[in-house]
Amino acid sequence: MVEKRWRILWIDNQISDVVQSGEHPKDSHSEKQKHLTQKPYVRFLEYQGYEVTLTDADAESIAVLMDETYHAVLLSSNETMRENNLLARIRKMNTHIPIVLLTFEDDAEVMQEASLYDVDSIFMMPANDQVETTSKQLALSLAFLLEKPAIREAYTPQAYVQNFNRTHISDGEARRSISGNDWQTWIDTYVRLTEWELRLDTLHNVDELKTIHEMEKREANAAFGNYIQENYRHWLEGKASPTLSVDVIYRYVIPEIQAGKQVLFVVMDCMRLDHWLKIEPFLYPLFDIKTDYYYSIVPTATRYARNAIFSGLFPLELAERYPDLYAEPDNTHTSINRHEKQLMLLQFERHGIPLKPPLHYFKIFDTRGEMQYLHWLSIADRISLTGLVVDFLDMLTHARYEVDLLRQLISDEAAFRSLVHAWFQHSRIYEIFRIAAERGITVILTSDHGSLLCQNAAKISSQTELTTGLRFKEGRNISCAPEAGWIIKDPETYRLPGKATRKNYVLAKEDYYFVYDRQFNVYKEIFQGSFQHGGVSLEEMILPCIVLEPR
Repeated sequence: MVEKRWRILWIDNQISDVVQSGEHPKDSHSEKQKHLTQKPYVRFLEYQGYEVTLTDADAESIAVLMDETYHAVLLSSNETMRENNLLARIRKMNTHIPIVLLTFEDDAEVMQEASLYDVDSIFMMPANDQVETTSKQLALSLAFLLEKPAIREAYTPQAYVQNFNRTHISDGEARRSISGNDWQTWIDTYVRLTEWELRLDTLHNVDELKTIHEMEKREANAAFGNYIQENYRHWLEGKASPTLSVDVIYRYVIPEIQAGKQVLFVVMDCMRLDHWLKIEPFLYPLFDIKTDYYYSIVPTATRYARNAIFSGLFPLELAERYPDLYAEPDNTHTSINRHEKQLMLLQFERHGIPLKPPLHYFKIFDTRGEMQYLHWLSIADRISLTGLVVDFLDMLTHARYEVDLLRQLISDEAAFRSLVHAWFQHSRIYEIFRIAAERGITVILTSDHGSLLCQNAAKISSQTELTTGLRFKEGRNISCAPEAGWIIKDPETYRLPGKATRKNYVLAKEDYYFVYDRQFNVYKEIFQGSFQHGGVSLEEMILPCIVLEPR
């Protein structure tokens, strides 16, 4: 017999009727046969290391649960218990104890009650001749329920090391084995790293494992930065290119429009893959979900990446075709993305796609904007396409290093993910998705770029004033350490404007951010550990694009 590890309280109001009457189960009437003596099950559970206490469903069971410590409750489902609302009384007394509801029939009311009072599992009891098999199944269910956290804590490090050894990619290996058309390998690598990150968020006492994972991600980002630097220009020449920012509407939105669907196209500014994975569980009950990935153009800054999405053009093409709609940052422009609706309309015109009713576009900055859009979507007649930009995550990343309270609230990557999860759950953005699902509107959700937690300051210098971004800068005669940044001296090769003004670009790699030599230590302290974007990293460049079809 296994040493006792867990104490189980088994509550059944038929215990006294069956056991104390001395009736043999085979002689009982059909109704009594639903409540066979629990002795075979109890004996098996005890053999497996459980200490089982049997009690009926009257006040005694509550008293026993109050006086003793139990690790789980087995509760038989029957009419008497529903009338006495025993399940509610147990939950009121102990909100966390695992409860397994034992039932003898497929009953919708049982499932309703189980969902209402947060039952952990429903177990179907068998016919009379299946006691041995059911005992094993019940013991296995209890073991998994009670020991899952400990098993996960114990097994995860082993599984991670095996996965790490099998899939680890060093910079040298990346240069040798990942060619220009293997961009999918990097998507797979990033997805794997992110999924492990979310798993590690749920574990305790794995600081060493988390350190190993951070090291692996840093090495992957170093190799990825070199990969992009060597291969990005080939993509722009059409050589085995992945989907880029300029392709998003053509590949994901237009086919849905052509299929006659109503489409809500949502760009959640600065949403990373890990943020999406924290949001996805809320949307799964509402939609059939298909997740794909694309690469942001560089620089991965809003005015380049998002304008590329809405226009379907690279920055150089946009500046040449529509100079009035291409905005350079200066002191007079309140928004360098203020022409997004016009750019979207022009892209649909180029593809010969009429929009009837006309395109509706909206940008949400605050609660008032959420309410306005929510009201519009609730009362609007049939739509063809509505474009929606949600700025919350981008504003949060910018405000974090300016507001001390936010720095405390978002202390690291895991805290950022938790905040995104909590925000979306209680946001009106979630309500917008629910209304879209109810109205049969297909939702295309994506991001224009991600963000990176910056840990290393790099000195940068120039003969002229540079733009203000911390992960990318524009100017003349820029210099920085080669490991920190990728300097683009021929912008037209990368479909970026600047040849006429002899402008250079520098994009930060790995987790570097740029600081001027003057007052280096002051600004290093201000921006250390901040979330930034504009550079080259897995987090900034590889982005989810999700098609959500209403169920």
